[in-house]
Amino acid sequence: MSFADDDRPIKRPVSHEIGSDLSSLSVEDLEHRIALLQSEVARLQADKKRKAAGRRAADSFFR
Repeated sequence: MSFADDDRPIKRPVSHEIGSDLSSLSVEDLEHRIALLQSEVARLQADKKRKAAGRRAADSFFR
């Protein structure tokens, strides 16, 4: 039974904690975390853009 457990795919973390220890991560793990962070940055930028547009519309309404 234990040898079958070794065939299971490695589960990568779904998130990354800022400042966490990176010393035990492989290059592939680091690439995966970079991709996670890049997609999160893109999501944050899109939401910021959407909110800024709403704020500009509200500002122009009250001027």
